Amino acid sequence: MRAARLFAYDKPLKIVDVDIPRLKNSTDVLVHITGAGVCHTDLHIVEGVWREKVQISLPYTLGHENAGVIEQTGEDVTAFRKGEKVILHPVITDGLCRACRIGEDMHCENLVFPGITADGGFAEYLVTSQRSLVKLHDLKPEDAAPLADAGLTVIRAVKKVASRTTSGSHVVVQGIGGLGHIGLQLLRCMTNTVVTAVDVVESKLRLAEKLGAHHVIDARKDPVKQVMKITDNKGADVVMDVVGNDQTLANGVKMLRKGGTVIIVGYGGIANLKAIDMIFSEYSVIGSLVGNWDELRELIELTRQGKVKVLTHMGKLDEVNDILERMKKGTFEGRGVVVP
Repeated sequence: MRAARLFAYDKPLKIVDVDIPRLKNSTDVLVHITGAGVCHTDLHIVEGVWREKVQISLPYTLGHENAGVIEQTGEDVTAFRKGEKVILHPVITDGLCRACRIGEDMHCENLVFPGITADGGFAEYLVTSQRSLVKLHDLKPEDAAPLADAGLTVIRAVKKVASRTTSGSHVVVQGIGGLGHIGLQLLRCMTNTVVTAVDVVESKLRLAEKLGAHHVIDARKDPVKQVMKITDNKGADVVMDVVGNDQTLANGVKMLRKGGTVIIVGYGGIANLKAIDMIFSEYSVIGSLVGNWDELRELIELTRQGKVKVLTHMGKLDEVNDILERMKKGTFEGRGVVVP
């Protein structure tokens, strides 16, 4: 089968022929990948950002937003059958550790993360566990693929927003890209908050308006001052930072009202916080990782109901480096998807 593999950091992925993976366990499932989302994490992996976070030898296949059609099942697989359309939770879990027992799959003590710690879905086939699968029913795998990480990450963050807000609370979303445009839709259908979208790209601000943002802010024009004006100088209840660079992290705290919360979703920057400010204004700064299996199930149901729609740009496997380059430039709207 063909796969896009990383042979050296800071170099384009190479399209090569590799063996089709085999089932190792009786509960394994072989999925024919028909859609694999391209994530900023893929770009960070290529750039070497993750080389000290995970121990993996090059070359290996990237791709952790995967969906497709079941090709083969292990003898003990009972919940799925060949030919069914599925989306893959990004991690393979043991189901036995405490994290798995309480439903927090992404903190599994023995997880395997295809595309990050093992071969991923920028390939024609991928093996996962039946524990990781969610049925897509009438959704197309290539349309749904970005929900496996981009959508799954922001639905978890939006649930944290919901627990910290009430009707009429003000929420700021920094970054209306692959994650942000999904997060904006989830905020509109899962909360009753006033939503302000912030970005540096004009077309993304126009997209935010179409998706239901109550206010949009050009981050090139003092976004903190604009948030304060919109909120009558009180500040936002929650800032959801989907960018996570030095500037957005610094701005996020400055946008808050007393007792407000910054939820960090994007990464790459460093947050510098003055202890006296944190104490005096009782700010909270929390991180938010990818969601669990049930949050993926819920997200698929919301999508089936038409409450969430992913803006996708399809490309062939050979075009994966072009998609990564466009993403790096920051002008890419929505989510790129390769179709192996």
